[in-house]
Amino acid sequence: MVLLGSTGSIGINTLLVASRFNISVEVLVAGKNIKVLNEQIKEHSPKVVVIADEKDIPSVNHSRVYAGNEAILQVIADSQSELVVNALVGFLGLRPTLKALECNKKVALANKESLVACGAFIDTKNIQPIDSEHFGLWYLLQDRPVQKMIITASGGAFRDWDIKKLQNATLADTQKHPNWSMGQKITIDSATMVNKMFELLEARWLFGEGHYDAIIETKSLIHALIDFKDGSTTAHFANASMQLPIAFALDKQMDENILEHVNLVKTGGLEFREITRDRYPVWEIKDELLQNPERGLIVNAANEAAIELFINKEIGFMDISKNIINAYEKFTQVAQNVDDVFLIDKEVRAYVRSCK
Repeated sequence: MVLLGSTGSIGINTLLVASRFNISVEVLVAGKNIKVLNEQIKEHSPKVVVIADEKDIPSVNHSRVYAGNEAILQVIADSQSELVVNALVGFLGLRPTLKALECNKKVALANKESLVACGAFIDTKNIQPIDSEHFGLWYLLQDRPVQKMIITASGGAFRDWDIKKLQNATLADTQKHPNWSMGQKITIDSATMVNKMFELLEARWLFGEGHYDAIIETKSLIHALIDFKDGSTTAHFANASMQLPIAFALDKQMDENILEHVNLVKTGGLEFREITRDRYPVWEIKDELLQNPERGLIVNAANEAAIELFINKEIGFMDISKNIINAYEKFTQVAQNVDDVFLIDKEVRAYVRSCK
């Protein structure tokens, strides 16, 4: 396999699964965590390594090391692997997804932004999502009429906060996720609920037109539910671990035990909550966005630009959602091709930065 984003949580879990099933790693692509990367190189012996910054090349314990985004595209094109696992964070993960599909490779996709920003131009038949929510929907789907497909959210760092205090939330506050530890951006996205809106958009591109929604399930044991037209509902329970969807992405015939089963007696009870607009203002545009999924491009660009401003302390936490909604209302154009996707992305980012 080619693994993009090897030193993040999904990358680390992917390598654990790869070791378990004796899947060889041809290429490792990482950012700036050279210490972890060197440990991975020692264990998995990749043929090629790509990192973010050229100045870090001397620190990498490998004879074939390249740097930069263009190098990522080149190693994908040159690789013999039929599988590319894309666990890169943000819009920069889009071009590698497009390149892998262009080379007729299967993509195990954890990079939400690929489908959110460019779903209209991506053929999903060679994509296997490795989000727990989409895996859960895929697992539950059967040949019966569906009324609604539902994914769950943890609620993020501020699900129990006094709403009046959210305006003063700091970057450090956003990182205190109630259920697990993730990267900086995705944890911010969890706190704003942007992450869940992106997952709904992904579901729309993966499973087609239909009714999609999300609810909060505080223990993160249910990942997806499907309401069937006959009045019945099924739910996918699993202990929270990315290794289960990753294992199925690597082998759809998976018949081994990956996780311990959820112990319902020990769990005791489950709590469900509505996602409300006062705590998660971005939810205001959710329904319209799902009706016009091509405009996910606007939301993604505005979100990434706003998060940069928030990290730099140029705007407050609640201003992230305000900036997204503002950009969504201003930019109504729809990309006509892939080149448009990159042009519009640039325009939206510039606009959000000018409105700080």
